[in-house]
Amino acid sequence: MHYLIGDLQGCCDALARLLEKIDFSPSRDRLHLLGDLVNRGPDSLTTLRRLQSLGDAAQCLLGNHDLHLLATAAGVRAPHKGDTLDAILQAPDREALLEWLRRQRLAARAQGWLMVHAGVVPQWDAAQVLTLAEEVHALLRGPELADFLPQMYGNEPDRWSDDLTGAPRLRFIINVLTRIRFCNARGRLDFKTKEGLGTAPEGFMPWFDVPQRRTAGEPIAFGHWSTLGLVQRPDLLALDTGCVWGGALTAARVADGQVQEIIQVPCVQARKPGAG
Repeated sequence: MHYLIGDLQGCCDALARLLEKIDFSPSRDRLHLLGDLVNRGPDSLTTLRRLQSLGDAAQCLLGNHDLHLLATAAGVRAPHKGDTLDAILQAPDREALLEWLRRQRLAARAQGWLMVHAGVVPQWDAAQVLTLAEEVHALLRGPELADFLPQMYGNEPDRWSDDLTGAPRLRFIINVLTRIRFCNARGRLDFKTKEGLGTAPEGFMPWFDVPQRRTAGEPIAFGHWSTLGLVQRPDLLALDTGCVWGGALTAARVADGQVQEIIQVPCVQARKPGAG
């Protein structure tokens, strides 16, 4: 069976309880984690080790917190006040864990679902999402990553163009796949607003509600947006239910583009809103 799982953010105990609840077997089942594997939660190191140990039974996407770990480890990003990454950075198997993380993707398909951490812009169709994500994946695995990491952060460009090249192109792809919440009908991104659906800035809307979005009708699963909570539509599945904030860790058993079952475990609050 295949399970899509929302943001862990270092909540390894919740993952263990969820796997027990679904009676997970690595020889039989496949996990698809939607990014933000680490940070803010209490045990990012054990979380990474657990996922790494599962081999092909766990397919993990990268979220913004996972990329932040890579940038921090490379010394090009200062730790944030609320980071809980020190145990990874000081671990004897640090390099093996970071190398494993670099091999994870930003988009994938499974059981009829297109999976991303945050979302897509309306100009991209599903095939383009996977192609553009592969550009970033090649960079992450290659020798040029160290040169790019200092250029990864920033909110520009804020709109897609096929003419984008180099660092601006890669930055935009990463920003969409790991950070997007709201955009306008032309695909211009807004990064300031992080609350729920009713907080969209004037002229903007949730990325999945943009009219004539080219991925409309394509089943898409994503995490990232904890203030959105669980959203289940025929072609949309939001699975970040705020585990680190004391919500729940959510898994969806899926097959052939359909949700067969939603499974949740309650989570201990590891981080209070506003604490970083």
